[in-house]
Amino acid sequence: MKTKYIMIVAAVMAYGPLAAQETYENAKIVTEELNGTARYVATGGALDALGAELSTSSTNPAGIGLFRHSKVEGSIGMVMQQDASDYEHGDDHSVSFDQAGFVYANRTGDDSFFNFAFNYHKSRNFNYILSAADKLNNSSQNKLSYVKLANGNLYPFVSDNGFNTFKPYLSCNQLDDIYTNNLFYASGEDVAYYYPATEYLFDRAHEGYVGEYDFTFSGNIKDRVYLGLTAAINDVHYSHVSDHTEAISPNPENIDYLNVYDRRDITGTGVGLKAGVIFRPVEYAPLLMGLSISTPIWYRLTSSNYTEVSDGNYTVPAEESYKYKVFTPWKFGANIGYTVDQYLALGVTYEFADYSAMNNRINDNGDYYYYENYESSHADRVMNDHTKRTLRGVNTLKVGAEVKPIPEIAIRAGYNYVSPMYKSSAFKDGTLDSNGSYYASATDFTNWKATNRFTCGLGFRYGQLNFDLAYQYSKTDGDFYPFMSYIDKDFEDWNNVAGPVKVSNKRHQILCSVGYTF
Repeated sequence: MKTKYIMIVAAVMAYGPLAAQETYENAKIVTEELNGTARYVATGGALDALGAELSTSSTNPAGIGLFRHSKVEGSIGMVMQQDASDYEHGDDHSVSFDQAGFVYANRTGDDSFFNFAFNYHKSRNFNYILSAADKLNNSSQNKLSYVKLANGNLYPFVSDNGFNTFKPYLSCNQLDDIYTNNLFYASGEDVAYYYPATEYLFDRAHEGYVGEYDFTFSGNIKDRVYLGLTAAINDVHYSHVSDHTEAISPNPENIDYLNVYDRRDITGTGVGLKAGVIFRPVEYAPLLMGLSISTPIWYRLTSSNYTEVSDGNYTVPAEESYKYKVFTPWKFGANIGYTVDQYLALGVTYEFADYSAMNNRINDNGDYYYYENYESSHADRVMNDHTKRTLRGVNTLKVGAEVKPIPEIAIRAGYNYVSPMYKSSAFKDGTLDSNGSYYASATDFTNWKATNRFTCGLGFRYGQLNFDLAYQYSKTDGDFYPFMSYIDKDFEDWNNVAGPVKVSNKRHQILCSVGYTF
């Protein structure tokens, strides 16, 4: 088969009304970061068993039961990305309103309380610039669409002349639709055109956040057993803007490059419950132990995108908007806290969540064009199988300490280890018979590895006021791929391989909290 080339002229979208999202996109939404009050962050979030800390309402709500006085507190900070490449759509630093809340302590007996707390915090800050570049050696993104077409992935049929031809409007994703709807065929031949490429440059700016609103009831039994329940509402605001540019190999049309511009916005809400218990194994001893459990967060989301492909002469746009659901996995936690008099506090927290069990769901009935409410959905079995092959259970270890050389000053430090979420063999499969693949407008994916966080901070108390400062450094390395690779043992001309590029997310956070106890 002789190599031909693609000419971009027009695109027609033809998808069904059902919708679900894709594993890699959902993984961005469902994961959480270390954030909250400056005291909580500075100790690595290891205060769950020690309690009397507003941020524990989202991890072990029984910690709210250890408050003996009412309190109001707010936090603001700055997040800065290290080694970020310049990209006109992104910013490597931003000011962030990270937490605000209060607890009302209500004494119900000589040694019993029943407390109520409300706390808001950013469970995820999406601000991040991702940049990557590498050689392609005549592979390309549009060749991937061609290979899928040539393999019959896009529903082949036999023409009158006996040749295998294809229905180019039946695409696996929006990019395939743009490319394959604009494939020309040589006169008298059923052969598709595509452009091989020599190298690519990729830039993406992510923005937005997930805000969590926690409503917590917590109390204690004889100052020895503490129970808590939190109803959580999550508010999702995610967007990204990206440019994928390929330098095209020499060709008769003298096309120098192909550029894919993509903007995607995801918004919506989720609800979930969290429950916890803290107890003293030995009465009056300074040792506290805790257990916590979080139900899945049931997300209802809307995803909208605008995508266009350009060769410098022609530009072909595409856009879609649809609703879908995602249910996060259950999360389990175990905590230990220990105090020495009034000057030293030590905490350890372990959490586990199996993200391979994340449930991608397709909305039933309705017309997504008119944003009707969906009351029912069913599991996207194909995408859920892909999620099981892609993601794994995540173990999180948090350790922290607080030292008070004098009652008015506290020195804090902490560390977190978060195991990898992605399997090393994972890839974004663009050939799935799933609505999540049909609506994809980008082919890239990153297999992020383990996360390490280092924290420290200071606390100052003046009467009923407290002032806290925290610093957090986090680092996550990953392997970036511009698109999935395809290797054909029988026909090497169809091989289309893109190797991994090392990327990293190094982030610095400075956080300040002010609280008042009454």
